[in-house]
Amino acid sequence: MLLARLALLCALLPTAALAQREASREALSRLDETLTLRLEEGGLGVKELLPAIVVSVNPAFEETRTWYPTEALSTLVRVFGAAGLRACDACMAPRTYVQEGLVEQVTTNLGAAEITRLDETSRGSSAPARTAIWLDETTEGVSLRIIDLHNSRILLAENFDAAMSGSARTRRNLSLIRELDRRARGDSITHAFFDVTIYPGQHVSLDWMEQWGETNANLSGFSLSLYDPVLGLGGAYYRVIPSAFNISVGAKVLMSLPTGLVRGISGEDVEVLDPLLTAVFMVRVPIARSNYGITLSASTNGQVGIGFSLMNVSLLPFLP
Repeated sequence: MLLARLALLCALLPTAALAQREASREALSRLDETLTLRLEEGGLGVKELLPAIVVSVNPAFEETRTWYPTEALSTLVRVFGAAGLRACDACMAPRTYVQEGLVEQVTTNLGAAEITRLDETSRGSSAPARTAIWLDETTEGVSLRIIDLHNSRILLAENFDAAMSGSARTRRNLSLIRELDRRARGDSITHAFFDVTIYPGQHVSLDWMEQWGETNANLSGFSLSLYDPVLGLGGAYYRVIPSAFNISVGAKVLMSLPTGLVRGISGEDVEVLDPLLTAVFMVRVPIARSNYGITLSASTNGQVGIGFSLMNVSLLPFLP
């Protein structure tokens, strides 16, 4: 029985190593794509990054000991170019310092001053390195760190994995922090909804709404209708139900401007096109994570219909 378990374990070990190597390769690909895009868009300043000295490309596994350093250096060369990079072999090995009566071997991480000193002894007549780069393998992918050698300022520190789940978690955490900070300041979020129901009844309106509340589940604001009623103006309120696909349920009360204007001038209780007040009950169902939704409407004028909504913080959500 014991021999069978050992045989099974030995059979699984190469598979695990291969999977880990594949994960590292995919993480380096994501790093390549991300840094190249940031350089093209100007998010990273090449002038303040290069020339750069590569301090560490440590593998995390015995199986990737010979493969990873070469692959990591190749990735950096593809991103920054060979002319702007230099490898620091002394940085990746124990350093021995000999003084009178003292021999010291250092294996700890290098500081900016020591990296600068090692760069001076090896660069010859080349320009001094501006930055230092660490690109080490981790259990989930790779970890990148770039510092400014002049002041030790961290220019970039980020983890990359095959699915970029680490970056996704970071973005979610930053979004949560920004959202909590927004609530603490009391700032609101403005939305614009363009509703069109077309069958069998019609209703067309444009809403400007403020999102508020402890859980941001409330929407309130004013509405301008183009049909049912024609040229109506009023207020609206909706409640978002996150547990039910973020459906928003609410209503709007609209005053017919033509009817109100005629009544104000003539002083008579007349109706022009529509009654003075119209209530419209609304249900919006978002379509996945898009800016579109399916809308149901029912008004006190007898108009019941189904249609669509454009939902976005911009007035014209179909424009970039």
